[in-house]
Amino acid sequence: MRVLTMIAVAGAVIASSTGAFAGELPSYEVKSLPISTMQVQVLGSAGVEEQSAAPAMTVAGMPASPAQVSVLSPRVKRLASAGSGSEAR
Repeated sequence: MRVLTMIAVAGAVIASSTGAFAGELPSYEVKSLPISTMQVQVLGSAGVEEQSAAPAMTVAGMPASPAQVSVLSPRVKRLASAGSGSEAR
């Protein structure tokens, strides 16, 4: 009975420590694109940065990549004046 209790306690300790470890794994990025730890090991670590926990850019309170920010930002409309192009012809 004592062995069974020790096994149960050891299993609970191992289960609780793996959950905490999985939450702390680092994630990396290269030029704002995610990259795994294995890819860093294979391709090398040139230009690799650790991803920040909080998003660096937001649009309307939501996280966005640089490409999304450029697409979602308002455009400046250029209106041609009525007489400038048609009178020259």
